[in-house]
Amino acid sequence: MAALQHSDLPDLQLISKGKVRDIYATSSPDLLLFVATDRISAYDVILQNGIPDKGKLLTQISLFWFHKLQPIVPNHFITANIDEMPLEVQKYRDQLEGRAMLVRKARVIPIEAIVRGYLSGSAWAEYKKSGTVHGIKLPTGLLESQKLPEPLFTPSTKAEQGAHDENISPDRAAQLIGQALYTQISSLSLQLYAAASSHASIHNLILADTKFEFGLTHDNQLILIDEVLTPDSSRYWPLESYEPGKPQPSFDKQYLRDWLVGQGFRKGLESGPEGKEGEGWVIDSDVVNGTKERYAEAVRLLTR
Repeated sequence: MAALQHSDLPDLQLISKGKVRDIYATSSPDLLLFVATDRISAYDVILQNGIPDKGKLLTQISLFWFHKLQPIVPNHFITANIDEMPLEVQKYRDQLEGRAMLVRKARVIPIEAIVRGYLSGSAWAEYKKSGTVHGIKLPTGLLESQKLPEPLFTPSTKAEQGAHDENISPDRAAQLIGQALYTQISSLSLQLYAAASSHASIHNLILADTKFEFGLTHDNQLILIDEVLTPDSSRYWPLESYEPGKPQPSFDKQYLRDWLVGQGFRKGLESGPEGKEGEGWVIDSDVVNGTKERYAEAVRLLTR
């Protein structure tokens, strides 16, 4: 089955096209249509080919988490049932089934709300260099992939398409969005992480870190938006093979990132003449299949 790289809904107004999601206006001024395509990005670059059915897997796991975490914070989800969507949306049923959500419109808070329970990725890189994570001082002697003394809220900027997110300190994030809103978001993010991490551990998974996004409704209610706790936005590790002091096998995009780097990919390069750098990169078929298998396994384990 071919990957759906781009949605094609000519009678709907396309509002924005992100790394994965296409967002459309609907006949209701308060509702948007989110379409999860099969595009995949790494290092903030959208790769040339996608992962078949990835958008459906992301939608399935987001729906699971939106429902499970509703008691902690309200979210933007309205329905994934095409029959319950506006008539102008229903005509595209064949394209949208399993990968579309009707959601409440919200004003996006311009930070990525990242929670880290383990020392990995960019946090490990910073720690090795300075003993800090997002400017937060940590104890000396921690190992790669080690569980942190307590989960950390570590925000980043929310970059425009084609730009790179930037890790920032809590103080800087509070300056950007205001102290009261920052305190509310950091508290909610830690609560969400604790609930999700507990659920993951029951199903023999470690939730090493994750990223949440929040928005404000027209009446200034803070809600959870976009996707939630998918392999695109979260680092899941198998619990049974966990061993600190080294990288862990994962159910997220790290598998794809590792392959890209091994092939010579370097973050920030433009497309080369052979399509081997930046946005021109094509994922090998075995890596496409391997990535899809990891996403599907994460969904199976978490939602069983």
